[in-house]
Amino acid sequence: MGQITATLGKTIREFLRQKTILFWTIAWPILWVLIGSFSFAGNASDEVIPYIRGSIAISMSVFALMTAGIANLPGNIAQDRERGLLSKLMSMPINPWKDFVGRILALLAFSFLAAILVTLVGYACGARFSYTLTGLWQSIGFLLLISLSSAGIGMLIGTFIKHVHGAIMSGVGIAVVTAALSGVMAPYSSLPWLLQQFAKIYPISSGNSSITYLLVGEDYAGYNPLSTSQTTLMITSSVLLFIAGLIVYSRFCWRKD
Repeated sequence: MGQITATLGKTIREFLRQKTILFWTIAWPILWVLIGSFSFAGNASDEVIPYIRGSIAISMSVFALMTAGIANLPGNIAQDRERGLLSKLMSMPINPWKDFVGRILALLAFSFLAAILVTLVGYACGARFSYTLTGLWQSIGFLLLISLSSAGIGMLIGTFIKHVHGAIMSGVGIAVVTAALSGVMAPYSSLPWLLQQFAKIYPISSGNSSITYLLVGEDYAGYNPLSTSQTTLMITSSVLLFIAGLIVYSRFCWRKD
């Protein structure tokens, strides 16, 4: 537990110290919540505006989670590599899995804090939700799956891109592009057919639609993403991405050059 706790604390402190991480994970989603709440929802009726703002808050909270996993995590891994910390750890009788667990726990704590802050800003801007207690717990489960799939992608990036700036910006680029193409940053109904199919199989956008469906309603999700086949695909793909990232990280990132 000592190594896990040490890695957890170190990783969280480094997340909080880096302005780039704070901007893309917290400030940028909050900025889009503010813009979306008072621009995109402006022409709707008074009855639906709070729920449009709710769907925007959900999407930006999901974006905060995916940015934390896809950009922050590989940046942290690359930073430890550049400072020689990974080389020192490899020379010591330390299990890489404990290092991994510490990083993931720090990622979950930081990303969920960012998502909560984004949601609170959305609520302050008038976002409202309609949900049951069961739906709320299901949504938390989907948020966890989004974090796992994002962390899997992040570990793949952090393993093969060795420099901090390159790792962070590659992660940000992938997060922004895939969020735009898959409906996280745009209504599902506005996507062309091909991108709608991509949105259904990409676990992050599928999770976003599922949470929106549970907390706001089908009209705002654009479709019902909770079919047995799509939910099974989302869970399976999230777990597989996470396992793939874990295997690659443990086998190659800890390998001496």
